[in-house]
Amino acid sequence: MTFAKSLLTVSILALAAGSAHAEKIRVAGNFATEHSSSLAMVKFAEEVERLSDGDIEVDIFPAQQLGGAAENVQAVKVGAIEMMWVGTAYLTRTVPELEIIGLPFQFPDRETAFEIVDGPVGDALDEKMAEADMTSMGYMELGFRQLTNNSKPIEDLADLDGLKIRLQPNETHLATFRALGANPVAMDVKELYSALEQGVIDGQENPFAIINVAGYSEVQDYVSNTGHFFDFISVVANKNWFDGLDTDTQALVTEAMDIAITYQRELAAEQDAAGLALLEEAGMTYTPVSEQLAADLRSATAGVATETKARLDPALVELLDTETSKSGM
Repeated sequence: MTFAKSLLTVSILALAAGSAHAEKIRVAGNFATEHSSSLAMVKFAEEVERLSDGDIEVDIFPAQQLGGAAENVQAVKVGAIEMMWVGTAYLTRTVPELEIIGLPFQFPDRETAFEIVDGPVGDALDEKMAEADMTSMGYMELGFRQLTNNSKPIEDLADLDGLKIRLQPNETHLATFRALGANPVAMDVKELYSALEQGVIDGQENPFAIINVAGYSEVQDYVSNTGHFFDFISVVANKNWFDGLDTDTQALVTEAMDIAITYQRELAAEQDAAGLALLEEAGMTYTPVSEQLAADLRSATAGVATETKARLDPALVELLDTETSKSGM
């Protein structure tokens, strides 16, 4: 039995016995320790300790210490751990409505993206997450996702034909790469590095900062600024645990997380800006996307957003369209 499964079993029994306490909060994530989100969770722990005068302890488990992203989602759902920070795409099979903020070429910039998730659309998604026994604590930046591969520079649409590309388990993301002619494969991040190293897949897509801190430059040759999705990191708590906290502790945890998320968004922008140069220094060949290729990518994936919206709650789709029109999108 793995450590993560052992923790899951023991914690379920503890919760069944009514032993969940506010005095210790365990938070799991799959991002590298030096990634902005992991550093922000350290900030969260510091703020909780400060605001509680040391009465509440936060244990942070980054870098897949408690299992991969999918395992963390399940652990939080059942209350085996109190909180997690995870790429929002990993929640879409539990809360499909989250796909509404993962459409191809949806946001022109990070400011617009956060305007949407911090507003009524985010509130509506939080309600959907609550129905799945999860309390949304806010959204961090994962960032614009960029394509890497070991086959060739991506100079035109035909270069994507048949490339086996790892994606997160998000139906909209997978449909996007099918529309581009690639062969997308859903895979947990814990398997990604070895799959690239062994040539099981040709490439992957992630923000520059993730590609850098995860060491993918060691097993990938080519990188392009495709920017095909803007992605979020969801910070999520087990709903029963959070609802069981007294009002003051809920407010304290929420305040600490707000501080941490603000910190992360600023740091993420800095890491993203520096990421590409670091990848080039590490030996990757950078091929910028031309205006023609950008137009072709958008044209080839134009129908994906329509298909996604057609299978989601019409009221949510209408709300998104209303809010994006306010942003001039």
